[in-house]
Amino acid sequence: MSRAIIQGLSHLLLPAAMQFEQALHYPQQTQERVKRQVLKRLSKTAYGATLGIDAQMEWNRIPIVEYGDLEPWIQQQRQQPRASILTPERIHFWERTSGSTGAAKWIPYTTSLLGSFSAMFCVWVYDLIRHGPPLRTGKTYLCISPQIGTGEAGIDDSCYLNGYLRWLVDRFMVRVSGCFPTAEAFRWALALALLNAEDLEILSLWSPSFLTVQLEFIQAHQQQLQLALGDRISQQRWQLLSEPKISWTQLWPELKLISCWDRMHAADQAHILHHYFPGVLIQGKGLLATETPMTIPLLPSGGFVPVLNQVVLEFLSPQGEVRELTEVETGGTYELAISQLGGLSRYRIGDRVRVSHWYRNTPCLEFLGRGDRVSDFVGEKLTEAFVARILANLRVTEWGVCCLVPFIAHPPYYCLLLENSPETSETIATKLEEALLTGIHYQRARSLGQLGQAQVIIDKQVPLWLQQQGRIGDCKHSLLKVKPLSSFSKLS
Repeated sequence: MSRAIIQGLSHLLLPAAMQFEQALHYPQQTQERVKRQVLKRLSKTAYGATLGIDAQMEWNRIPIVEYGDLEPWIQQQRQQPRASILTPERIHFWERTSGSTGAAKWIPYTTSLLGSFSAMFCVWVYDLIRHGPPLRTGKTYLCISPQIGTGEAGIDDSCYLNGYLRWLVDRFMVRVSGCFPTAEAFRWALALALLNAEDLEILSLWSPSFLTVQLEFIQAHQQQLQLALGDRISQQRWQLLSEPKISWTQLWPELKLISCWDRMHAADQAHILHHYFPGVLIQGKGLLATETPMTIPLLPSGGFVPVLNQVVLEFLSPQGEVRELTEVETGGTYELAISQLGGLSRYRIGDRVRVSHWYRNTPCLEFLGRGDRVSDFVGEKLTEAFVARILANLRVTEWGVCCLVPFIAHPPYYCLLLENSPETSETIATKLEEALLTGIHYQRARSLGQLGQAQVIIDKQVPLWLQQQGRIGDCKHSLLKVKPLSSFSKLS
């Protein structure tokens, strides 16, 4: 029955897929249509009125802005949710971004913006059904950051979907919901849910370490899980849980796709998943932000194509030029400015991309990292401003050169390198960890076991070592290193 439903779903998704395919052939015309939609909405707002915007004006009259420029308008919109301050549309809810730099950034979710996420999801799912491994059950686990203690819960991919599509997709979901007192309690509930899903075919998550840590949990608690599951699983699965080294492919024999980050810092963990699940398609995630969908993986393209019929993408070159989608060069690197249908226009989102190749008449974009300085191993999103404030409060910057560095380990962790200190490394490490835990995403990564506890190294050779790493020049150095290292080698 599930196979028939999957085929029926592909027919429902076909119009969205065909529209997207057409857009890839005519990217310039498609982007112009989205620009007109953005201008039409903007002309009906108080923000647009202050800019003298009308629906027919030149696009470049809209200024390129950052969140700080829009924050007064966003605050006013939150205070007057029914007024057309930043958007003329109904706001269904507000979604918070990391907030690691201090005050949280709030993004309004309107009908049109939700429609953009739904359109992206439709194209992705249709592509998997049409060009991916053959799906039989469609049983899927969409990762959700759990609510642990009094912390906030994340949302899974389906929360971005329109009502009818969410209802349909929900038929295939493996759900683990609710508030959990500890991360251990969540891991336990997730383990039971996954082990009960013998017909699991798709795992969609963000950081691959979310899954590798979960598999380690199952291996470590296999006997207790056996007792808890009892006769709810087959004798064969019971036996697999008895093995000293569990065969994950036998435990989920139907698994065909794992969707997760697989580039940059996530590459090593994604490689581990390749080892655990040989023959399973490990598909890299596209560029998706709280603010808007930007790219999606499309199997025939061999890369990540822009969601060009839902968002205007502009490319800021290192020379300060602003280029349109069809003006970028293969191999070129750019910072993105986006204009979406929910109220953000010509907004510098901070992500950097490289044009890898072209598909149809559209450039494919490879994510390179953040334009601003953000360290993001597993979704912790530590910004340099956040780290600088912590180190200033700890007063370690008064004792000489210092730098917070991400280190590759199992699990990865952050280490503060200090030139001098009147306090012991253990004392500082305790204070550092407490301060880092005030960042919601760092706290979540720690609670889920994706990051290890922060450490401290005190060594007079730190300045010279950092200089060799290219971190010191003209008496200035960064307080946060975003490129992870494997070790700190003392210098002779």
